[in-house]
Amino acid sequence: MKVYTGTDPALNPMAVADFARRAEAAGYDGLHVSETVHDPFLLALLALQATEQIVVRTSVALAFVRSPLLTAYTAWDLSKMSGGRFHLGLGSQIRQNIEERYAMPWTAPAAAMREYVGVVRAAFETFRTGELVAYEGDRYRFTRIQPYFNPGPDTETSVPPIYLGGVGQRMLRVAGECADGLVTHPTNSDPRYLVDECLPALAEGAATAGRSLDDFDIVAGLQVITGATDADVAEERERRRRLFAFLYSTPAYRGALERHGFPDLQGRLADLVRRDDWDRLRDIVTDDVLTAVVPTARYDALADVVRERLDGVAPSVTLALPDNPDQDRRMADVIAELHAG
Repeated sequence: MKVYTGTDPALNPMAVADFARRAEAAGYDGLHVSETVHDPFLLALLALQATEQIVVRTSVALAFVRSPLLTAYTAWDLSKMSGGRFHLGLGSQIRQNIEERYAMPWTAPAAAMREYVGVVRAAFETFRTGELVAYEGDRYRFTRIQPYFNPGPDTETSVPPIYLGGVGQRMLRVAGECADGLVTHPTNSDPRYLVDECLPALAEGAATAGRSLDDFDIVAGLQVITGATDADVAEERERRRRLFAFLYSTPAYRGALERHGFPDLQGRLADLVRRDDWDRLRDIVTDDVLTAVVPTARYDALADVVRERLDGVAPSVTLALPDNPDQDRRMADVIAELHAG
């Protein structure tokens, strides 16, 4: 099993290099960088420059706030300068954020993502061969690139794999049609979701495109509560209780709580967050809730817990790098166990 970690969205860009070096030293296969408060491609560049072996993947860069050709240029350059260690992870966003935060027009995300990936792949092939490979869709058209603007022909640069982030059935089918892999959301990485909803949708999309999923990668965005001792685990549980409430207050993640037997919890959490009423937190996000939804184990048992959930379902997983660098060696042991199978 491959193991990835991710940067904290608020991590200062000046600290990305050190974080990436820690991840590489701990034995992670790769590092995910998100698009939250910093540009993900800038963060990816900093991480790639600081490392020698690990993959760096945008997880995820928002597709519809930037031109697909500009995305292709950036991804190609990052792959070239890193010897093929860059992976392009793309995702959508909710309508309110696209229109009001990014000041961009909204479009139906699944159909647009299919075309967006089509343009990016056409651009990659254009760069590789030096000849225009056109793409025409309902939303995107890539039909012109003069030699002056074409970085090819370039057969030495590794074509960046494309991963999609997604939860809903439509986006999962698109991933099965046209992506190299899928990064699942932390709220939707439990075995029941992966087996009952994710895998069938991916297979349906692949069948539509007449392709095989034999080499398709699923990266399960797993949340865990862990620590070196039982006391450490208990302390981490308290820290995660508030984060859990905020995360699962989002209506889109109601289904995840329903799968675990908590059909009314999302509404209660939304009310708590809306009222800023954190005094009721322990009454709503009980230990039973956390135990059911978030895998919990000391470091010395964590690999077994991860394998129990994901063996035969997802070949890759994300596990957070410890907040305390003194605990990196414990996570390194977990990673080594997961690599060993």
